[in-house]
Amino acid sequence: MKTSTKVFTSLSVVLVVLLALGGFLYFRYGFVRAEGTDTGDLNYFCKEGIVFKTYEGKIVQTGLKKAAVNGGVQSNEFKFSVENEQIADSLMHSTGKTVTVHYQKYNATLPWRGNSVFVVDSIWSVE
Repeated sequence: MKTSTKVFTSLSVVLVVLLALGGFLYFRYGFVRAEGTDTGDLNYFCKEGIVFKTYEGKIVQTGLKKAAVNGGVQSNEFKFSVENEQIADSLMHSTGKTVTVHYQKYNATLPWRGNSVFVVDSIWSVE
């Protein structure tokens, strides 16, 4: 086999591996799997983290659900992260109020994006 053919074959293999890796990383961390809205009482909202400071919050929804561990009941909770500082500031001042937020759901978390696969990208209403 000629040297140029070996180099071409090696480059082709590297290119295929890089494309496959890029596709996997995009699907795992960048692909928006779902979008939606959620409404409930904003229970808490904070900025937390050791290396990456992220905004985390929890909305308590009306109604109850069956607890996974002991068969009891517990409240429905929606845990989410926020990337945008303006949205985070608005939510920080809305704790205890009923809010409707729009979110995007990813397949996995990134340390700088937050602790949740649900990332709130806008606030629809605050009551």
